[in-house]
Amino acid sequence: MGLRMRLLLLAVAFAVTAYAQDPNPPQTPGTKTPVVRERQMKQKARIRQGVKSGELTKGEARKLRQEQKTIQAEKQMAKVDGKVTPAERAKLRHDQNKASKDIYRLKHNKRTQGNPAGTK
Repeated sequence: MGLRMRLLLLAVAFAVTAYAQDPNPPQTPGTKTPVVRERQMKQKARIRQGVKSGELTKGEARKLRQEQKTIQAEKQMAKVDGKVTPAERAKLRHDQNKASKDIYRLKHNKRTQGNPAGTK
């Protein structure tokens, strides 16, 4: 068997393995966080809308998206041990409240995409 054929078979094996894995593995009941997930989706939509309308500058949007990534990472860390504790949920809720306030504050400041100097 030639080298090309071996590489092709290897590539196919990797592809089959990748597609065979469940993208949403089953979670234990104590690790589900639907409220956190829904709020994250809504906050991401608010950020997208702010960029689209020009209310958020690129830098502001980048900062807000990073904040959402941090919350997502924190959520994943909370799930690692198989149980999201009430304290972990409270911390996630606190961080999401702060992120929501940050989105509001940055969307309503005087800076816009078309107006980087901040004079409206």
